[in-house]
Amino acid sequence: MASKTAMVSQLERKDKNMRRAVLTMTVLAWIALITGVTMCLINLNDFNDRNLGLMVGIGFLVGSVFIYVIAKSIGLVHTRREDEGAD
Repeated sequence: MASKTAMVSQLERKDKNMRRAVLTMTVLAWIALITGVTMCLINLNDFNDRNLGLMVGIGFLVGSVFIYVIAKSIGLVHTRREDEGAD
């Protein structure tokens, strides 16, 4: 009985840590998106490839999408693993 309780508490802790990681990555993705939009709007006056602020802003925009997709895929894989383990 004690071993089952220990296993359940470990699973709950891992689940809580995973949710926290996914939430943190999602928040960071939104921050990167807002930063990218702001930088692009501020540096839009000189629209060419030598405008460093604009290029960094576009990099933030692209990076935010990657961070968001990775966070959601980690969450989905973890949920699927839990569903398969429950059967």
